[in-house]
Amino acid sequence: MAQADATTSHLPPGGPSGRLWFDAALHPHRSLGPRGRFWLIAGVGAASSAFGILFWALGAWPVFGFLGLDVVLLYLCLRASTRAGEARETIRLGRETLVIHHVTARGAEQRIELQPYWLRVAVEEHPSGDCQVVLTSHGTKVVVGSFLSPDERRDLGAALQRALNDWRQAPWSHDQ
Repeated sequence: MAQADATTSHLPPGGPSGRLWFDAALHPHRSLGPRGRFWLIAGVGAASSAFGILFWALGAWPVFGFLGLDVVLLYLCLRASTRAGEARETIRLGRETLVIHHVTARGAEQRIELQPYWLRVAVEEHPSGDCQVVLTSHGTKVVVGSFLSPDERRDLGAALQRALNDWRQAPWSHDQ
Protein backbone atom coordinates (compact mmCIF):
# COMPACT_ATOMS: atom_id res chain seq x y z
CA MET A 1 0.00 0.00 0.00
CA ALA A 2 1.24 3.51 -0.71
CA GLN A 3 0.32 6.93 0.41
CA ALA A 4 -1.06 9.69 -1.75
CA ASP A 5 -1.41 13.16 -0.34
CA ALA A 6 -3.52 15.06 -2.83
CA THR A 7 -5.05 18.44 -2.46
CA THR A 8 -6.97 20.35 -5.02
CA SER A 9 -7.60 24.03 -4.91
CA HIS A 10 -10.07 25.68 -7.19
CA LEU A 11 -8.74 29.15 -7.71
CA PRO A 12 -10.29 32.15 -9.35
CA PRO A 13 -9.18 32.69 -12.95
CA GLY A 14 -7.48 35.96 -12.13
CA GLY A 15 -5.10 34.37 -9.61
CA PRO A 16 -1.35 34.35 -10.17
CA SER A 17 0.03 31.67 -12.48
CA GLY A 18 2.13 30.25 -9.63
CA ARG A 19 -0.96 28.96 -7.81
CA LEU A 20 -2.02 25.34 -8.20
CA TRP A 21 -5.31 23.73 -9.23
CA PHE A 22 -4.09 20.27 -8.26
CA ASP A 23 -1.15 19.17 -6.14
CA ALA A 24 -0.44 15.53 -5.29
CA ALA A 25 2.64 14.22 -3.51
CA LEU A 26 2.86 10.45 -3.94
CA HIS A 27 5.20 8.14 -2.09
CA PRO A 28 5.21 4.44 -1.24
CA HIS A 29 3.90 3.50 2.18
CA ARG A 30 6.20 1.58 4.47
CA SER A 31 4.63 0.17 7.63
CA LEU A 32 7.93 -0.27 9.48
CA GLY A 33 10.03 2.72 10.35
CA PRO A 34 13.75 2.55 11.18
CA ARG A 35 13.07 1.73 14.81
CA GLY A 36 10.62 -1.06 13.91
CA ARG A 37 13.11 -2.56 11.44
CA PHE A 38 15.81 -2.56 14.13
CA TRP A 39 13.59 -4.33 16.66
CA LEU A 40 12.36 -6.86 14.09
CA ILE A 41 15.91 -7.81 13.09
CA ALA A 42 17.03 -7.83 16.74
CA GLY A 43 14.12 -10.10 17.74
CA VAL A 44 14.61 -12.53 14.87
CA GLY A 45 18.38 -12.47 15.50
CA ALA A 46 17.90 -13.24 19.21
CA ALA A 47 15.48 -16.10 18.49
CA SER A 48 17.77 -17.51 15.79
CA SER A 49 20.77 -17.28 18.14
CA ALA A 50 18.90 -19.09 20.91
CA PHE A 51 17.83 -21.91 18.60
CA GLY A 52 21.29 -21.98 17.01
CA ILE A 53 22.95 -22.44 20.40
CA LEU A 54 20.48 -25.20 21.23
CA PHE A 55 21.23 -27.06 17.99
CA TRP A 56 24.98 -26.51 18.45
CA ALA A 57 24.76 -28.06 21.92
CA LEU A 58 22.93 -31.05 20.42
CA GLY A 59 25.74 -31.52 17.91
CA ALA A 60 23.94 -30.10 14.86
CA TRP A 61 26.30 -27.14 14.55
CA PRO A 62 25.65 -26.47 10.80
CA VAL A 63 22.10 -25.38 11.70
CA PHE A 64 23.58 -22.37 13.54
CA GLY A 65 24.96 -20.99 10.25
CA PHE A 66 21.67 -21.44 8.42
CA LEU A 67 19.79 -19.64 11.18
CA GLY A 68 22.26 -16.75 10.87
CA LEU A 69 21.73 -16.73 7.11
CA ASP A 70 18.00 -16.15 7.69
CA VAL A 71 18.76 -13.02 9.70
CA VAL A 72 21.12 -11.70 7.01
CA LEU A 73 18.51 -12.31 4.29
CA LEU A 74 15.83 -10.58 6.36
CA TYR A 75 18.12 -7.57 6.80
CA LEU A 76 18.85 -7.40 3.05
CA CYS A 77 15.13 -7.63 2.18
CA LEU A 78 14.21 -4.87 4.63
CA ARG A 79 17.03 -2.70 3.31
CA ALA A 80 15.79 -3.18 -0.28
CA SER A 81 12.24 -2.33 0.82
CA THR A 82 13.46 0.81 2.57
CA ARG A 83 15.38 1.89 -0.52
CA ALA A 84 12.34 1.29 -2.76
CA GLY A 85 10.28 3.41 -0.35
CA GLU A 86 12.38 6.46 -1.20
CA ALA A 87 10.73 6.84 -4.62
CA ARG A 88 8.28 9.71 -4.98
CA GLU A 89 6.21 11.63 -7.50
CA THR A 90 4.60 15.02 -7.46
CA ILE A 91 1.86 16.05 -9.86
CA ARG A 92 1.02 19.75 -10.05
CA LEU A 93 -1.53 21.42 -12.26
CA GLY A 94 -0.88 25.14 -12.64
CA ARG A 95 -2.43 27.69 -14.94
CA GLU A 96 -0.23 26.81 -17.92
CA THR A 97 1.16 23.29 -17.40
CA LEU A 98 0.78 20.00 -15.61
CA VAL A 99 4.18 19.07 -14.17
CA ILE A 100 5.10 15.54 -13.14
CA HIS A 101 8.28 15.26 -11.11
CA HIS A 102 9.38 11.66 -10.60
CA VAL A 103 12.28 10.62 -8.36
CA THR A 104 13.29 6.95 -8.43
CA ALA A 105 14.48 5.02 -5.38
CA ARG A 106 18.06 5.50 -6.62
CA GLY A 107 17.62 9.28 -6.83
CA ALA A 108 17.29 9.69 -10.60
CA GLU A 109 14.94 12.57 -11.36
CA GLN A 110 12.64 13.11 -14.31
CA ARG A 111 10.48 16.17 -14.93
CA ILE A 112 7.72 16.06 -17.50
CA GLU A 113 5.58 19.04 -18.48
CA LEU A 114 2.29 18.54 -20.30
CA GLN A 115 -0.15 21.09 -21.70
CA PRO A 116 -3.34 20.51 -19.67
CA TYR A 117 -5.84 21.63 -22.31
CA TRP A 118 -5.14 18.55 -24.46
CA LEU A 119 -4.35 16.16 -21.63
CA ARG A 120 -6.23 12.86 -21.37
CA VAL A 121 -6.42 10.95 -18.10
CA ALA A 122 -7.18 7.25 -18.39
CA VAL A 123 -7.37 4.59 -15.72
CA GLU A 124 -6.56 1.45 -17.68
CA GLU A 125 -8.04 -1.63 -16.01
CA HIS A 126 -6.39 -5.03 -16.38
CA PRO A 127 -8.19 -8.40 -16.16
CA SER A 128 -6.15 -9.22 -13.05
CA GLY A 129 -7.91 -6.40 -11.18
CA ASP A 130 -4.87 -4.16 -11.35
CA CYS A 131 -4.91 -0.79 -13.09
CA GLN A 132 -2.66 2.08 -14.08
CA VAL A 133 -3.17 5.82 -14.47
CA VAL A 134 -2.00 6.98 -17.89
CA LEU A 135 -1.67 10.66 -18.86
CA THR A 136 -1.51 11.31 -22.61
CA SER A 137 -0.88 14.59 -24.41
CA HIS A 138 0.56 15.29 -27.87
CA GLY A 139 1.95 11.77 -28.29
CA THR A 140 3.52 11.71 -24.83
CA LYS A 141 2.28 8.90 -22.61
CA VAL A 142 3.14 8.95 -18.89
CA VAL A 143 2.18 6.37 -16.26
CA VAL A 144 1.87 7.88 -12.78
CA GLY A 145 1.40 6.40 -9.32
CA SER A 146 2.78 2.98 -10.22
CA PHE A 147 3.61 2.23 -6.58
CA LEU A 148 0.09 3.03 -5.35
CA SER A 149 -2.51 0.36 -4.68
CA PRO A 150 -5.16 -0.13 -7.41
CA ASP A 151 -7.83 1.69 -5.36
CA GLU A 152 -5.47 4.61 -4.73
CA ARG A 153 -4.67 4.77 -8.46
CA ARG A 154 -8.38 4.92 -9.30
CA ASP A 155 -8.83 7.72 -6.74
CA LEU A 156 -5.83 9.60 -8.16
CA GLY A 157 -7.17 9.29 -11.72
CA ALA A 158 -10.63 10.51 -10.69
CA ALA A 159 -9.24 13.44 -8.66
CA LEU A 160 -6.93 14.51 -11.48
CA GLN A 161 -9.77 14.26 -14.02
CA ARG A 162 -12.01 16.44 -11.81
CA ALA A 163 -9.25 19.03 -11.43
CA LEU A 164 -8.66 19.07 -15.22
CA ASN A 165 -12.38 19.46 -15.88
CA ASP A 166 -12.52 22.42 -13.49
CA TRP A 167 -9.36 23.86 -15.04
CA ARG A 168 -10.93 23.59 -18.51
CA GLN A 169 -14.08 25.40 -17.34
CA ALA A 170 -12.08 28.46 -16.32
CA PRO A 171 -12.57 31.35 -18.79
CA TRP A 172 -8.82 31.83 -19.29
CA SER A 173 -8.28 28.16 -20.30
CA HIS A 174 -9.90 28.78 -23.69
CA ASP A 175 -7.08 31.19 -24.61
CA GLN A 176 -4.59 28.29 -24.91
